[in-house]
Amino acid sequence: MIHITNKQDCCGCSACVQRCPKHCIHLTEDAEGFLYPIIDKKICINCGICENVCPLLHPSKPIPVLKTLAVKNVHEEERFSSSSGGVFISIAKTILQKGGVVFGAVYDEHWEVKHTYAETKKNVKAMMGSKYLQSRIENSYIETERFLKSGREVLFTGTPCQIAGLRKFLRKNYPNLLTVDFLCHGVPSPGVWRKYLYETFSNLHTNSSSSQNIIPAITSISFREKTHGWKNFSIEFRGNSIPQTGRNITLLSDIHRENPFMRGFLSDIYLRPSCYNCRCKNGVSQSDLTIADYWGIDKLMPDFDDDKGIGLVLINTSKGESYFNLLNMEVRLSTLKDAQQFNGGFKERIRIHPKRDFFFKQLSEGKSVSKTVELCLHISIYRKIYSKLKKLSNNLKHL
Repeated sequence: MIHITNKQDCCGCSACVQRCPKHCIHLTEDAEGFLYPIIDKKICINCGICENVCPLLHPSKPIPVLKTLAVKNVHEEERFSSSSGGVFISIAKTILQKGGVVFGAVYDEHWEVKHTYAETKKNVKAMMGSKYLQSRIENSYIETERFLKSGREVLFTGTPCQIAGLRKFLRKNYPNLLTVDFLCHGVPSPGVWRKYLYETFSNLHTNSSSSQNIIPAITSISFREKTHGWKNFSIEFRGNSIPQTGRNITLLSDIHRENPFMRGFLSDIYLRPSCYNCRCKNGVSQSDLTIADYWGIDKLMPDFDDDKGIGLVLINTSKGESYFNLLNMEVRLSTLKDAQQFNGGFKERIRIHPKRDFFFKQLSEGKSVSKTVELCLHISIYRKIYSKLKKLSNNLKHL
């Protein structure tokens, strides 16, 4: 029986929920805005299946990277619409051309993120672009298994822990399954995102009577808008003007390092507890391909960098390589050592932000996300300065 005593021991993949034969496990959101499994002990038969499919209780052995590549999608429009090099959309189109199904993350009606599947290029487009939130897997593992058993090819994309959870859920290898994960910084709290959206856009809402269901007149969100370049990306919200005229306008556009939500996320203030010691990265998920931004490409291959987005592809399996070879990509061979230099997504352990508990306490007392992020970061800066001055003072004493 799954029983979470330490929240670092649950990545929220939901494999236990979907595999339970008695359907007695459900996910409940905690005070930080993350989902955790809760078991109805009256129905549970103690079969142990939920524990057996947990990727953190039973991690797989890591597999080594076969090849490391820097890539560009040759279709400029697809690359510009992607977070980095346009790899995902190229793989997805290949699967669709084979009559397959693509699983990925999309925004729901509340601008939160969930996993779903697509069978057309139009629906796959909603899966494009980074979404810096933990997506709800919902029934995607069950649906994946159904398509696989029917003989259709399936592409499943997700975080390393979601891929690890899928593989544990399936309990066997399927030749018609292609799994793709990405170098993950960690997932920020959907609850914090929900609060940030409400605080930022509650003056632009529909006629909803419930404050929890107030949805701004947002029509699109891009965490990786490239107008100012791939490296200097923005978070952009577009929507209808108020009063509504049907005209699509920019509601908010911030360079990522200036936006409060992104600053808190990139400073690791409100990541899921399991992300601070990830047990699914670097081959443990056993994904066929790993994709990411190739940060540092301007230093390693300056002639290949045009600041429109360069993808990093790690080929982990022969199956992954056979699929990648079908793609229309401009490719440069690289090394894992070079790729690791500039991408923090390889790190399995990151320091828990010293003001993390303070942040959530402030939110519980009604403080805003934006102001609390700035307060946490300012306190951290002052502490660093004080620490450096104290160290300098101690050194001077010994002169």
